[in-house]
Amino acid sequence: MPVTFEKLMQYLDDIQIRVSTVRHAPVFTVAEAQDLRGKIAGVHTKNLFLKDKKDNFFLVTVDEEAEVDLKTIHGKIGAASRVSFGKPEKLMEFLGLIPGAVSLFGVINDTQHQVKVILDEELMRHATINAHPLTNEATTSIARDDLLTFLKATGHDPLILKIDGSTPN
Repeated sequence: MPVTFEKLMQYLDDIQIRVSTVRHAPVFTVAEAQDLRGKIAGVHTKNLFLKDKKDNFFLVTVDEEAEVDLKTIHGKIGAASRVSFGKPEKLMEFLGLIPGAVSLFGVINDTQHQVKVILDEELMRHATINAHPLTNEATTSIARDDLLTFLKATGHDPLILKIDGSTPN
């Protein structure tokens, strides 16, 4: 049984991480979530649950505005082959999440460490990072360093890499 929102909040409290959460109507895409901009400070995330042909799984998290080239990302993240989106069944099995609620907080459910976490270096330049707290009916703001503490506490040592393929303005 996946960890609930309440248990996630308790876990964060137990490891002395303070977050703030805003409840809202369910959002399933970055475009839908952009209606919340200006109401929640910090950078908002886009998350890709990917797999390669050897069934290695990756959670790639970037700024919602980032451009990710799925044809070349495998070379950046150390995948065995080109990647595709992981099936919803594996998303639920490993991260306890449904499509539309994919988030870094899902690694709390990956107790067997089946998913490699990749963070975009541009995302990590922001002091506050926003992500769904296991549900797409809320957004949780967490300090960048606290996010790293959370990931490491769950046994996930993230790789911080240049993923965004867009050129700066």
